[in-house]
Amino acid sequence: MTELLERVIAELKILPSGSQDAIAAIILEELEDEQQWNKIFSDSPDVLAQLASTAMADYHMGKTTELDPEIL
Repeated sequence: MTELLERVIAELKILPSGSQDAIAAIILEELEDEQQWNKIFSDSPDVLAQLASTAMADYHMGKTTELDPEIL
């Protein structure tokens, strides 16, 4: 276990049990999401490569625009 994770766990131990459970639920949800994304990506490397190729072709043909966070 890393020092940072040990430090986080030590901090969590002093929180009330409800807060500990809430944070634990968030962490577990993040871990599950990460596992799902890893599975999706590992099951479809050809699809990802094709999407990347299409995106780069669009970029080189001038069909893309720079992302402006102010417009989001």
